[in-house]
Amino acid sequence: MAMGHGPGGPMKQKATGEKAKDFKGSIKKLMKYIGRYKIAIAIVVIFAIGSTVFNVIGPKILGNATTELYNGIMSKYTGGSGIDFGKIAGILVGLLCIYVASSIFGFVQNFLMSTVTQKVGYRLRKDISSKINLLPMNYFDRRQTGETLSIISNDVDTLCTSLNQVATQMVTSISTIIGVLYMMFSINWMMTLIALFILPISLIFISIVFKFSQKHFRAQQDYLGHVNGQVEETVGGVNIVQVFNNVEKNKEEFEKTNDMLYKSAWKSQFISGLMGPIMQGVGNIAYVGIAILGGYLAIQNTITVGDIQSFIQYVRQFTQPIQQLAQVSNMMQQMSASAERIFEFLDEEEESQKAENHCKKPNGQNITVEDITGDVTFDHVKFGYNDDKIIIHDFSAKIKQGQKIAIVGPTGAGKTTMVKLLMRFYDLNGGHILVDGYDIKDFDRRELRELYGMVLQDTWLFTGSIMENIRYGRLDATDEEVKEAAKAAHVHGFVKHLPDGYNMELNEEASNVSQGQKQLLTIARTILADPKILILDEATSSVDTRTEIRIQKAMDNLMKGRTSFIIAHRLSTIKDADLILFMKDGDIVEQGNHEELLAKGGYYAELYNSQFDKVG
Repeated sequence: MAMGHGPGGPMKQKATGEKAKDFKGSIKKLMKYIGRYKIAIAIVVIFAIGSTVFNVIGPKILGNATTELYNGIMSKYTGGSGIDFGKIAGILVGLLCIYVASSIFGFVQNFLMSTVTQKVGYRLRKDISSKINLLPMNYFDRRQTGETLSIISNDVDTLCTSLNQVATQMVTSISTIIGVLYMMFSINWMMTLIALFILPISLIFISIVFKFSQKHFRAQQDYLGHVNGQVEETVGGVNIVQVFNNVEKNKEEFEKTNDMLYKSAWKSQFISGLMGPIMQGVGNIAYVGIAILGGYLAIQNTITVGDIQSFIQYVRQFTQPIQQLAQVSNMMQQMSASAERIFEFLDEEEESQKAENHCKKPNGQNITVEDITGDVTFDHVKFGYNDDKIIIHDFSAKIKQGQKIAIVGPTGAGKTTMVKLLMRFYDLNGGHILVDGYDIKDFDRRELRELYGMVLQDTWLFTGSIMENIRYGRLDATDEEVKEAAKAAHVHGFVKHLPDGYNMELNEEASNVSQGQKQLLTIARTILADPKILILDEATSSVDTRTEIRIQKAMDNLMKGRTSFIIAHRLSTIKDADLILFMKDGDIVEQGNHEELLAKGGYYAELYNSQFDKVG
């Protein structure tokens, strides 16, 4: 199934090799989110260091036990007292206490860091959710729904998981390296220099791998968004895909995007996965040198056998945090790629919600929804989704409160666009839209939209009970008010025969009720909202004639006393409209009532007669 694109044009595909645009900037913004948890982070650092210190001390104490055991064995062979098991037991008990303390410190550290990262994720999802309601319509015209969903789910989850591991491992690794270096130098400086030989080599390899893998991690996150978008479209339109026999085409498009995701993910994982084997190989070289030098020094009685054992353990502890830092760099790449996408979304230009100059009454108070009656004036409206492509050139009309206005015309004439402009989903390129003489730009957007109620061809119902779906029109409505609205919308009759009645749960696609019943439920919701101005967009175009009659009766109840804008292709449904506006190429070319337009014999008469002839 081909992906849909809005007026903004096709969404640009990001190149596989695209690098992160602003790594430092994204991390800096992330630090602001973490900043409010400074105390918890400080405690995490303290406990991480404490856990590391106890771990670092352990090998030295174990080495003392080994030395004591070795000396006891040698003493026995030379006629001495032999092994002092009491002393060895005391050393081992102390060692056990140290490791238990280290585990407790590690537990507290992980608990606090997990709490912090999940709170950061919670705040990010909350901010993303709020941001969605502040974005202009053209943002969604330019992007797939799946991309936004991918940011909320995949990117936030990746960021939180990586942040948890990065923060704890970084502190632990750095403190381990410092502690181990101190202990190694305290044992023997020559052996320590051999161990340090691996550090610059490791850093060189890490920087090389980081450089090559970062661009692929960014591409991986981008293509993951594309794949999610295609999956969301395919699942949502699975019946259309099958009806038009486009399964193979849809499969080809998905495989192409999935292949790009596979390649970028494979490259990022493979390149970053090289860090472990490289570090292990470099570490083994150091082991050989230490074993040779340690054996020589033991023969010279410069160090004890226990010190050699401790030192080998410290070398292992030294290489492990370096490998962990390599993994941290890997996770930081994933984290920065996700953070960049999240903050790019959060930095998107928002739609202004507040009016610069709010319309006021003569006494200086703001005009409210309750003060509006429903007069609407379109004054030389000019609009285009792009400045260089104007689709509505000069649209003017005056509508009185309570009138029924029908907007008709061929596809692409600008009918639905006019409604979007009325609700200020888009701002005009020229002219004015007035409600009761007040420019709609002088209302807060949310306040303005409280004036309107909409019934669309594509019904929108959510998973929940029928009662909850109707109450969505006015959340504080009582059960009785919901049922009264249902009766006015001719919903009550079929609902009482459903299993559980008003408490029946609608499934995800609301497929357990018919298309006509869905439409009646949306009308009931709108009746409950009690708007001043109604917008009915192709509300009866997808139902049978008998259901259409029921819906029409429900809409008649809905339209009583309200200014109503009806967009319709079936001209038989709008004969009694007070004013019919015929639109062509973005402009009103004819206006009048049904009889007047038929008498003119123009565009409306031609369209009406063509429909009548088809019926005949």
